[in-house]
Amino acid sequence: MLKVDAHQHFWLYNPERDSWITDDMKVIKKDFLPEDLEPVLTRNGIDCCVVIQSDQSPAENFFQLNNAMENEFILGVVGWVDLQAKDIGERLSYLQNFKKLKGFRHVLQGESDRALMLKKEFMRGISLLSKYHFTYDFLIFPDQLKYAKELAQKFPNQKFVIDHIAKPDIKNKKLNDWKKDIQAFTGLENVYCKVSGMVTEANLKHWKQKDFEPYLDVVTETFGTNRLMFGSDWPVCLLSCSYEKTKGIADNYFQQFSESEKEKFYGENAVTFYSL
Repeated sequence: MLKVDAHQHFWLYNPERDSWITDDMKVIKKDFLPEDLEPVLTRNGIDCCVVIQSDQSPAENFFQLNNAMENEFILGVVGWVDLQAKDIGERLSYLQNFKKLKGFRHVLQGESDRALMLKKEFMRGISLLSKYHFTYDFLIFPDQLKYAKELAQKFPNQKFVIDHIAKPDIKNKKLNDWKKDIQAFTGLENVYCKVSGMVTEANLKHWKQKDFEPYLDVVTETFGTNRLMFGSDWPVCLLSCSYEKTKGIADNYFQQFSESEKEKFYGENAVTFYSL
């Protein structure tokens, strides 16, 4: 079975566009390209990956698609499209010609309108994704989980995935409100969750395995091993630690699970969700 990293990024560093990379993030203030990741995946027993957008522009799709076309180990691209565009149907019809383009993501976590995803224009875009066999990645903070649930309920035939377990405040051990809002997804079979991005929500340099376990318990109980997938969030994870240590958090937690459950988590679920 293929082992898949379902969440990582490539970029050519641009100080203006990538202003989210602040001075205290200098370890990722540089280019990260497929040739940098491939040996890391090989060392960690990962066969392939899905690259996720990091810039909200049409050009991002073609930068990432070009990377995917030139590198067989990149099986899918999650790009960006203006879901509120009046001609969204035409845009999606055109973009479905690119077979490695699997879905889209918008940086909802950064929007001042926390419920932007429930705007009529945004939902119109979401309503068309399944017609063209595209997925949707939720990049949100915990305060937006309730809106994500409402959106997912409105479109039961649309495949959604919550990135980075919705970024709970692991550093300050804030659990209860996030837990309640995550548990509300129990039974919503069209929503998956990525076990990714956790190290950057913890105390960057002083986390322990046990810091993550209450959060992993919640997502595992909520989504089951049929709707969870592994993602490294490389190279952003390097702000805290190596790829090996990031993957080690999941490895340690899931070591007691059955082989079939681990195969689902480390590959089958991503293959199913993204049609890899």
